[in-house]
Amino acid sequence: MSVRTSRTRLITAAAGVALAALSMTACADSGNIATATGPSLRATPSVASTPFVPAPTGPTTAPTTGTGTGTSSGSTAEAPTPAPRDTVPKPATGTPAPKTPAPKTPAAPPAPDAQPGTCTGSTTKTTAAPLNRPVNHLLLTVTNTGSGLCYLYGYPAVRFGEAQSVPPVIEDSKPQAVVTLQPGQSGYASVNLSSTDGTDNTDGHTTTTLAVHFHGPSGTESVGAGVNPPLPATGVYVDDSLKVTYWQQSMDDALSW
Repeated sequence: MSVRTSRTRLITAAAGVALAALSMTACADSGNIATATGPSLRATPSVASTPFVPAPTGPTTAPTTGTGTGTSSGSTAEAPTPAPRDTVPKPATGTPAPKTPAPKTPAAPPAPDAQPGTCTGSTTKTTAAPLNRPVNHLLLTVTNTGSGLCYLYGYPAVRFGEAQSVPPVIEDSKPQAVVTLQPGQSGYASVNLSSTDGTDNTDGHTTTTLAVHFHGPSGTESVGAGVNPPLPATGVYVDDSLKVTYWQQSMDDALSW
């Protein structure tokens, strides 16, 4: 009986302690809630008491004082200045086609030099000039007008007026080499028209025409076209002593006979 009663008391006492503990915990939590929520609700103002201010949508410029010459009463935020139209780079419209260089015209090959040949009337110019010294002499001058050199072979075959034959040559006047004329160069020969001592003058005559022919390499045959250099209007006097020199490279050699 005593044991059961003791047990019942212990259970009752434990239950009471547990209830007391629960009551204290509940009171503590209730105080905490009141402490946490009470001051927070009192410190926060109501939404209705705060006016609504809209947020600014652009740069705010402070008002200026005066009419143009006054000073600004605040700072002004400046908007960025747009770039000028002509400085804005234009997009490329395309890549230009590369220029094709014009084909170069090949240079013409140089003309081959004319082959050397015999001087003739078609490639030379001939003049005939009477001389005072030596007297009774005529100087023949042949100038190469061709594009290549030419050779003056032998001596000039001359005919005065209506003569049927050519005068003889002075053998001692023969040069050591054939006269060679480059383009533009001249060769010379002299003609003894008449005697200087007055002999044979009875067989002489005056003539106003002259024909000159050229010899080939053999020195005897006539080649190419002949020429007719003009004589003075009064003509020249010739007689049976008429003779010629070989062609000479210099005028002095021609006039020495």
